Amino acid sequence: MKVRDVMTRTVLSVRPETPLKDVAALMVEHGISGVPVVDEQGAVVGVVSEADFVIKERGREEALERIRHRPLARFLGHADEARAEVAKIQAATAGSAMSSPAVTIEADRPVREAAAVMVERSINRLPVVEDGRLVGIVTRADLVRAYLRPDDELERLIRDEVLVRELWVDPAEVDVRVERGVVHLRGTVDRRSTAELVARHVARVEGVVAVDSELGWRLDDSEIKAPAPDYFSPYHRA
Repeated sequence: MKVRDVMTRTVLSVRPETPLKDVAALMVEHGISGVPVVDEQGAVVGVVSEADFVIKERGREEALERIRHRPLARFLGHADEARAEVAKIQAATAGSAMSSPAVTIEADRPVREAAAVMVERSINRLPVVEDGRLVGIVTRADLVRAYLRPDDELERLIRDEVLVRELWVDPAEVDVRVERGVVHLRGTVDRRSTAELVARHVARVEGVVAVDSELGWRLDDSEIKAPAPDYFSPYHRA
């Protein structure tokens, strides 16, 4: 499943010159924790989140105090950080308060990649871009909904996409049954490596909770090794 399959396509966004009070009103009205900031071409240039407003609440004096009491701050890099906070505290527009560069994801990336980015960056929403322009937004709630796929839809995806398109396995050889997201695989395929590959690919389908595979095989190829190259063969190339 791709990010475009779960993202929200109607996206609230603001421009860099949007007054910060209007940004706050928009977030409160729609109950959202952040909003992308886009330029005239629709490219995401930053994000204003609740964290940016928290910095303003901490107050300008607190940030300035940290600068005054750090004699070595310029060498440790703390002065620049504190001055950046002061700039945010004094911000009156989205462009001056936003966090930049924005963390975004391409619409054609796998959903699991979006989940990894959210966990790694500790963020709850991710602007989705296509050809550099904002086309949607994906939230943690959207990722949770990906796991609510109906069992019959999962069965169809596993047969049509995993078995046929990805692995070229005859779907008549594999009985696929899904119960509350748990996939049960039964049948016999040509090789042991194929049976293991089917189970691994099925487990990566978004919405699959677990895989119970009892696939058998006609040939155990686990001990088969590729022949060593014949260096004396006229067909061998160094």
